[in-house]
Amino acid sequence: MKAAQARVLLTGACGGIGRAVADSLLQAGAALLLVGRSPARLAAQVHELGQRHGVEPARLRWVATDLAQAERLRPLAEIAADWGCNVLVHGAGAPSFGRLETLEPTAIRQLLDINLLAPMLLSQALLPHLRCQPRAQIICIGSALGRLGLPGFSAYSASKFGLRGFAEALRRELGDSRVRVQYLGPRSTRTEFNNAGVQAYNRATGTAMDAPERVAQALLRLLESEGAERFIGFPETLAVRLNGLAGPLLDGAFTKHRRSLPPLLQQPSPDGAPATLTC
Repeated sequence: MKAAQARVLLTGACGGIGRAVADSLLQAGAALLLVGRSPARLAAQVHELGQRHGVEPARLRWVATDLAQAERLRPLAEIAADWGCNVLVHGAGAPSFGRLETLEPTAIRQLLDINLLAPMLLSQALLPHLRCQPRAQIICIGSALGRLGLPGFSAYSASKFGLRGFAEALRRELGDSRVRVQYLGPRSTRTEFNNAGVQAYNRATGTAMDAPERVAQALLRLLESEGAERFIGFPETLAVRLNGLAGPLLDGAFTKHRRSLPPLLQQPSPDGAPATLTC
């Protein structure tokens, strides 16, 4: 589908990648329905984009909602259907970094709600409408860590492995329909999504970070090519292919990554009080 034919529901529109994607798609001629949690940020973003590109209001709208609340997804799908959406881009996501022992259970649940469950339920709610379009697409912005598990990203990789598996299975499920399902796997990106700990880890391991504009251009190319998957950057593109062929054989290649994690000095005791790790 050409961008000029696309009416895109973009979740996570206020994030670093989301802002770059919105700018790129709008410049290419798409109409956008931006979704985020902050009405003030969305309104300011729409005003800024409208001023920069000189677009009419009909091409640029916003809806504020919390995707982690499952009951809000069907009303969002109804708004998108009434607006004439034919492309759903799952751009919203939550980060997670650290040794598994240091992660809070509630944070893990929230991560899975946002990164995996929300895209599944929103796709489900909007799919009857998308099936009726002459051409429609669902694009999941995942991560290279959806095919390549790294030390320190166990929970995050689980969410993105799940998202990639969802996209792959749904793509095959809808193979005889007019709906294409795609997966974009960026590597680490220079946005506020990556905190100081991740940035230090990336420096220690020599991990490259892309500008969000590179991700936005890759998404535009994926939209127009209708390809199944696209990963970004070298050696990550090679690593995800090798990992799919012989994952356990690559385990030793990530010793530097494991050793670059913050040291595990303490773990919580059952009563919630910190306890020194003695083993």
